[in-house]
Amino acid sequence: MFNMQKMMKQAQEMQFKLQEVQEKLKDIEVEAESGGGMVKVTMRCDGDVTKINIDESLIGSDKETLEDLIAAAVNNANATKDDRIKSETKAMMDSLGLPSDGSGLPF
Repeated sequence: MFNMQKMMKQAQEMQFKLQEVQEKLKDIEVEAESGGGMVKVTMRCDGDVTKINIDESLIGSDKETLEDLIAAAVNNANATKDDRIKSETKAMMDSLGLPSDGSGLPF
């Protein structure tokens, strides 16, 4: 039998857990690199870049190469961030006993 009260309680619990995950993600940092580690970017999982480290040997290099390496490192950090968010969200869904692969959900 359909239990609306139970479903509402589960929805509230899921909303609370989702808020917890979002707060946690603000504190998680990921790092990515390009150029064999010559450019490193540190990014929080809320999308803020907190640090860019450029190897000294690149300082005298041409501007275009440096720009390309920075862009690649930022893009790599963004992909790493997205993977971490998926992982944290999956863990939250699993803890609630919900399907974390999207199957069984009506949306």
